[in-house]
Amino acid sequence: MNKSVGYALLAGLAAVVVLVSTAIFVGVGGNGGGTGSDPHNPNSAAPAVSGQWVGTWSASAAAAEPGTLDGYAGMSIRNVIHTSVGGSSARIQLSNLYGTRPLAITHATIALAAAPNNPTAAAGTMRRLTFGERTSVVIPAGGAITSDPVRLDVPHDADLLVTTYSPAPSGPVTYHPYARQTSYLARGDRAADDAGTAYTEQSPYWRYLTGVDVYSREAKGSVVVIGDSITDGITSTMGANHRWTDFLAERLREEPGAPRLGVLNQGISGNRLLIDGSRYSPNNGPSVLTRLDRDALSRSGVQAVIVEIGLNDMFKTPRQWDPEKLVAGMRKVVKQAHARGLRVTGGTLTPFYGHRGYSARMDQVRQAVNAQIRAGNVYDNVVDFDKALRDPAQPNRLLPEYDSGDHLHPSDEGYKAMARSVNLKHLKGTAPAAL
Repeated sequence: MNKSVGYALLAGLAAVVVLVSTAIFVGVGGNGGGTGSDPHNPNSAAPAVSGQWVGTWSASAAAAEPGTLDGYAGMSIRNVIHTSVGGSSARIQLSNLYGTRPLAITHATIALAAAPNNPTAAAGTMRRLTFGERTSVVIPAGGAITSDPVRLDVPHDADLLVTTYSPAPSGPVTYHPYARQTSYLARGDRAADDAGTAYTEQSPYWRYLTGVDVYSREAKGSVVVIGDSITDGITSTMGANHRWTDFLAERLREEPGAPRLGVLNQGISGNRLLIDGSRYSPNNGPSVLTRLDRDALSRSGVQAVIVEIGLNDMFKTPRQWDPEKLVAGMRKVVKQAHARGLRVTGGTLTPFYGHRGYSARMDQVRQAVNAQIRAGNVYDNVVDFDKALRDPAQPNRLLPEYDSGDHLHPSDEGYKAMARSVNLKHLKGTAPAAL
């Protein structure tokens, strides 16, 4: 569905006029998602009762993008994202969490990419998104919005293009800095363009977009993985979808007997368990305890949570040298998840000998935390990332083939080993453990 000729009229002054007459103002946390039950509307979604909404992709709102005090007025942002599971309809989430002014979106679209890492849409897949059945939306500072559903056959393991156009200055841009995926920008309202020729500016960031859900008759829900740069996949191959969560999604799709779940990556590079980062820091983000409900527990169709966190609490000032405080923070994560009826699988802290931040004292703290995690009195279940990645000949360092080169973050092969170490049975819906 391509209406680029008609919608191009929204650019410039006309966009502002349309905004005034058609925009809706969405409160903090508003979802704006309708059922879209009109089968005669090609942009409507009328899913069968046998399916459900599940998250297929997500990214945490990590910070305000530096140098964007006026946002991206008069520009189209085409985010390229990769699905974990497919479905027959789709909807998106947009965030203005770090904005200081209302964010006006007058044109938003979703389409399948014609090829991986490419801004061109596959023929016949372009869909205009609405919000409360209106084509424009204003998201207040600190707010978020979920679009209405649109009918779109979304494959698993595929690239989607989600494009937003803002006609006016809007304040700092809420973004995710280490996408490991190339997205694109174009001048003017190019949201409905099938061709990618106008998208001449490349970007390593995701902007405003924090989630994509699909209506699925196969997936039974989603597993949310929350963590730091190791979960963010900061050293994975650019554009290859080789984060450990991508390899986990592959296992869940292909292994016999595996629970059919979408995988939502809520990693933030530099993230800590206990302490929030600066709103303008490109690699800290709110702590896991601060963002757990928003980024993990409230996601669409969440069935299980995996946590990988703790090293940055030791690395960053003020350094946390008390393993009991780290363990206590992890138990708070579990308590919050249990209040939602969710089980938590917790990862042991991985080795980092040879990294510039290494010290014997820090490694002792890591080992003390790992001992409690392995003892089974912290999380419902354990995934032993330390054991999966360490060098048997020198257990305080990464196995060389699993080392990206900085002696802290895994290589693609290391990320694959992390995914292999997850017991998929732990992700099936069962009652939380009594810890």
